[in-house]
Amino acid sequence: MTSLYQRLSKLRGHGNVSSAVLVILLFTSVYASVCNLLLPEDSVFYVSTYTITLLGKYLCFAMLALAVDVIWGYCGILSLGHGAFFALGGYGMGMYLMRQVGDRGVYGHPELPDFMVFLNWQQLPWYWQGMDMFWFALLMILLVPGLLAFVFGALAFRSRVTGVYLSIMTQALTYALMLAFFRNEMGFGGNNGLTDFKDILGYNLQADGTRVSLFIITAFCLAMAFLLSRSIMQSRFGRVVLAIRDAEPRSRFVGYRVERYKLWLFVYSALLAALAGALYVPQVGIINPGEFAPLNSIEVVVWVAVGGRGTLYGAIIGALLVNYAKTRFTAIWPDAWLFMLGALFVFITVFLPQGLSAYVAAKWQQYRHAKSTSKGAQHEPC
Repeated sequence: MTSLYQRLSKLRGHGNVSSAVLVILLFTSVYASVCNLLLPEDSVFYVSTYTITLLGKYLCFAMLALAVDVIWGYCGILSLGHGAFFALGGYGMGMYLMRQVGDRGVYGHPELPDFMVFLNWQQLPWYWQGMDMFWFALLMILLVPGLLAFVFGALAFRSRVTGVYLSIMTQALTYALMLAFFRNEMGFGGNNGLTDFKDILGYNLQADGTRVSLFIITAFCLAMAFLLSRSIMQSRFGRVVLAIRDAEPRSRFVGYRVERYKLWLFVYSALLAALAGALYVPQVGIINPGEFAPLNSIEVVVWVAVGGRGTLYGAIIGALLVNYAKTRFTAIWPDAWLFMLGALFVFITVFLPQGLSAYVAAKWQQYRHAKSTSKGAQHEPC
């Protein structure tokens, strides 16, 4: 139990840092939005719409990293399939946006999307019905990934599948979905996916105001997801989850239904990933089966490891830093970027197993301790 108490005290100690990260995140989002809408383009402080869209994409990735950190950092379940929930949420939003196109598509069909007309579909599939209503689409965005996570988690945790075997199963899940969505018969656009969106809730997706609004909404949702996750982890439920991670057999022995705790946390994590995918699609303008690729899910794990798992804010920082570096270095060294990412993961694993956030926090504590010690020495009587 000593380990558990240490974890809990460390969790409380991260409170000030996490609050600071949240304030900086919200301030930066508001500042960038104001600079885009109110400043002229020739101003040195002007933030372009392209940058706003790029930042919005980063925030969606940060929410996805937060979802993985919840289940991996706090419960010890290494999921290599959260890209599946992210992509399913994205497809749900994409279906709604495609239904909003109406007869403005290339073929001018009032009901069928262009790819269905091209493939000679005669009527809209039953699972597309109702997706023209935003409230229903939002319900499906959360319900379908949540139900999939519930069924998968119930079967896996009930069978007590753990460790690398569970990781392989989650990776197999996202790979199977990728193969399924590549098929034209699925009715989701095949390898081209869903794209050419026009508007959302009646607002033009290409307008600067809409882009900024989506960016602000994404920042707000990320902040709310962060606060909710932190509240969960600081609650009794979170304390049990930490106990399960550190001593699962002992937790089961004292009477906790370990499988239930794992299952509900897994479903919650999947819902966060699905919401991130839904916010991602209208900002980037496309969703295709490539989002299911197992490599994407592995990359999310790298973000969390780099930032520091088990801190929540570390996952956000890691996602932002790695994706910014990816944007910069893919233009400079496009062929070497994946090798750099792999080398970064190996370096973090070997030399900074707790991530950058833990390293910076340790250095800050050393600095404060040294400073307080020096002050105490100066005030000692001769």
